[in-house]
Amino acid sequence: MARIAGVNIPTGKRVVVALQYIHGIGPAFASQIMQKANLSQERRVNDLSDAEVLQIREIIDRDYQVEGDLRRETAMNIKRLMDLGCYRGLRHRRSLPVRGQRTHTNARTRKGPAKAIAGKKK
Repeated sequence: MARIAGVNIPTGKRVVVALQYIHGIGPAFASQIMQKANLSQERRVNDLSDAEVLQIREIIDRDYQVEGDLRRETAMNIKRLMDLGCYRGLRHRRSLPVRGQRTHTNARTRKGPAKAIAGKKK
């Protein structure tokens, strides 16, 4: 089992799919990494040599921000918005939808489970 950026990569899968297990690498970045490493899109993780795994690891470390660093930067961006007190920051602080979605109905993912209001029905 290969370990890249602190994540155990599944061995039976194609490398393009397995790289997507790393936070911050999606289909496009995975394809770019394969091109930079001069590897076929059809290669599987268990077919890679140690040198190829090392090459992929170096490409990711050099060119991409992944896992902990990316999570930290995202959290800092949200904290900055909250400290500024801008509209998006207030929405984050109240844990409401940030991007203009309706909240009269729906928005249950952000707001949590519905709470009953006593004495509402008459």
